Amino acid sequence: MARLRTLFTALTLSSLTHAYIAPISTPSTHIANNDDDDNSDTPLPLIIWHGLGDNYAADGLASVASLAETVNPGTLTYIIRLDDTASGDRSATFFGNITLQIEQVCEELAAHPILSTAPAVDALGFSQGGQLLRGYIERCNFPPVRSLVTFGSQHNGISEFQSCSATDWLCKGAQGILRSNTWSSFVQSRLVPAQYFRDPTQMEAYLEHSNFLADINNERVLKNQTYKKNLEKLERFVMYTFEDDTTVIPKETGWFSEVNGTEVTLLRDRAIYKEDWLGLRTLDEKGALKFEVTGGGHMTLDGELLAKVFSENYGVYGRPFDGQKETDYPREKEL
Repeated sequence: MARLRTLFTALTLSSLTHAYIAPISTPSTHIANNDDDDNSDTPLPLIIWHGLGDNYAADGLASVASLAETVNPGTLTYIIRLDDTASGDRSATFFGNITLQIEQVCEELAAHPILSTAPAVDALGFSQGGQLLRGYIERCNFPPVRSLVTFGSQHNGISEFQSCSATDWLCKGAQGILRSNTWSSFVQSRLVPAQYFRDPTQMEAYLEHSNFLADINNERVLKNQTYKKNLEKLERFVMYTFEDDTTVIPKETGWFSEVNGTEVTLLRDRAIYKEDWLGLRTLDEKGALKFEVTGGGHMTLDGELLAKVFSENYGVYGRPFDGQKETDYPREKEL
């Protein structure tokens, strides 16, 4: 077991820098958001869940929190942590049972003296933190989330683990173990990325053994209506993909798209949308579902982009949102 854990570490650490958020600078031309009807109101708290290899104490996340307060003065920002130490929190992004991790976050947010008394909170998910936040919303949602924005998240799973260089035999060995043992109870209860692995050519094994994603996406025969009802309560669900993302495979997963070989099936053409398993069609019909693309590779973020996100999607409780309905996805060639 110790050697297996070592191999897992070798595989996942090679992707560390791709999910790690670099410090964000505040745009020099940015002006605080003063468009709300009652500017004396305090903005809703903002909860942030970081991605693989990052940790709650990282400078990049601190700069994101600072920018959120600059854009919407008075914002309380809460960065989710799964351990009190930065190293332990970082380790939990690789190793752990996602179901238990979400239960822990549900309990901690519900017990928080400020978050638990707010009328709602806003949420920001980076990479795998996006689908974990969605799991929080579907499974407990207290305090309730008003706006969810995700960047480069794996909402429809990943079909490949981190690739290896030609001479990295340790990485290749780890990848071989992951591929041959993906659906074992050991891997599905301990390796975080394996719990949102979803290969369209292995759907029978995925539906039977997936510890997290098959459940949270309501893909099994028995649908959890609580998941659907909770997600439908969102006033805003914005999904960003990165134009040049080569870390997340397939990158279209950030929009719930299904990719099988070279064939891409967009969300609106899938049963998960048409039959409204999760409430995504309901959100779309009320103008709450947004599909966005930004340039660069995985987790390529800058202050201008985040300031726009904070201004348009967060702020005081009861603020109006642009209700214009998205009628088309950005063209595939733009991804």
